[in-house]
Amino acid sequence: MPEITLLGWIHTIIAIVALLAGFYTLAIHKVITPEHKTGQLYLVCTLIAAVTALMIYKHGGFGAAHFLAVLTLLALIAGYFVTKITALSPIADYFQAFCFSGTLLFHMIPAITDGLLRLPVSDPILTSHEAPLLKQFYLSFLVIFFVGYICQFFWLKNRKQSNAV
Repeated sequence: MPEITLLGWIHTIIAIVALLAGFYTLAIHKVITPEHKTGQLYLVCTLIAAVTALMIYKHGGFGAAHFLAVLTLLALIAGYFVTKITALSPIADYFQAFCFSGTLLFHMIPAITDGLLRLPVSDPILTSHEAPLLKQFYLSFLVIFFVGYICQFFWLKNRKQSNAV
């Protein structure tokens, strides 16, 4: 792996703050929304991390991490604006939860990849982006995302039903 640049360090630190804020927000509030301070922190840090990811070219061109950064930006935009469109209000909370939780998934893929390819510094755990262990992590994260979203869906549904009573 190439040495990490100053921009890479800034990106990494902001992404770690985003991950901590995101997991904390999910644990406490069940969903990530801009209604909570920790949700706001997560969303802002995620935005900055995605933008800075687009500026990092350690492998010479547009790669998988850049694609995930674009997906993250699209999910942030869609998740934010869905709540502003009156016609979509019946599904807005569900779609926002899907989008914002999806950004957490998009964080985890490069986080585990770079972490395992860089650490420990003297002898990284993995030496290839094609390592089967990475694919197992990706699949695990995808399953956790869908299970987590299903839980969020029912939590939001129950909250809407209890507010309607």
